[in-house]
Amino acid sequence: MKAPRKTLFTAIDLFCGCGGLSLGLRRAGFKIVAAIDNDELAAETYRMNHRRTHLVKDNIQSVDPQALMEDLKLKPGDLDLLAGCPPCQGFSTLRTYNGAKDIDDPMNDLVFEFIRFVKVFLPKTLMMENVPALLKDARLGEIISELKLLGYKSNAEILDAAKYGVPQRRLRMILLSSLNAPPSFAMPVRRRRFVAEAIQRLPSPEASEDPIHNYRTRRTQNVLSFINRIPKDGGSRTDLPVEDQLKCHQEFNGFKDVYGRMAWRQPAPTITGGCINPSKGRYIHPDEDRAITLREAAILQGFPRSYKFNMSKGRYPIAQLIGNAFPPKFAEHHAGALYRHLEEDLRTKSRTDQVLKP
Repeated sequence: MKAPRKTLFTAIDLFCGCGGLSLGLRRAGFKIVAAIDNDELAAETYRMNHRRTHLVKDNIQSVDPQALMEDLKLKPGDLDLLAGCPPCQGFSTLRTYNGAKDIDDPMNDLVFEFIRFVKVFLPKTLMMENVPALLKDARLGEIISELKLLGYKSNAEILDAAKYGVPQRRLRMILLSSLNAPPSFAMPVRRRRFVAEAIQRLPSPEASEDPIHNYRTRRTQNVLSFINRIPKDGGSRTDLPVEDQLKCHQEFNGFKDVYGRMAWRQPAPTITGGCINPSKGRYIHPDEDRAITLREAAILQGFPRSYKFNMSKGRYPIAQLIGNAFPPKFAEHHAGALYRHLEEDLRTKSRTDQVLKP
């Protein structure tokens, strides 16, 4: 997808994390004028890859949107797009398994920070990403109602990243809003991408100098032997006889993707914060007897091979950043739809001005 470049629109990325959304917005043609996140490692990673963006490292609840708007020399209505991915763990189905819903998680209410910033900036368009469960949560209904009172028209749907050029199955709720006509989502792409296209040509970790591809891992001999027996290219632990299963799996039959291999000619499963641990899902390499690496996980999310991550705090915090990210290609497509929406608004305004000229 070629991003439109004739007009450069502005955007702010709330809850920017390691920068997946910002990367997608930038590829769609937006200029990211500010980003906010309070996580030290996320902010450090963001700075390494988005050096020209004004980054506010602070709890978003402590950030004064009026002061930020003045710092950016903007007035209400100047900003073209306010976008962000509020923390979603409280809405996640993994957190609500067996009906134990985490509806009182205080992180859930961070979605309302969007409204606080909207009321000050009055941006022309909005984009929010979250897990599918938010679509049926009363909070989203409240947000859309408040946006309507402010004059916004909104669309919210559950969409699959695999339909938008991401080599991964990932269902997410996307909310798009505009002060003019209701914005449309991007059309799915014709050609899907699979695991093979994304990571098959990468060198083996041992032959790489990339610190997030080549690093030490420790597994017991029992686990290594178990992984070795799982059939290549999409095999599962359930393909093995019961007596060859790990004892914990013999006693519990749930989560069948655990200790499964990815398949070359299929999209990857959803990349989560546990993506480098085979006990957390179908995260074993299709051919090699190991979990996928951080670099492979990042590429399956849609980050370029050149994207930088700091390993000083170990691999699991980086895995969490990668798993929490908005896949850049997914973001790019829907940001591109908003970009075209904004361009059409400009053309409409220009035609109207021409008609009204004396």
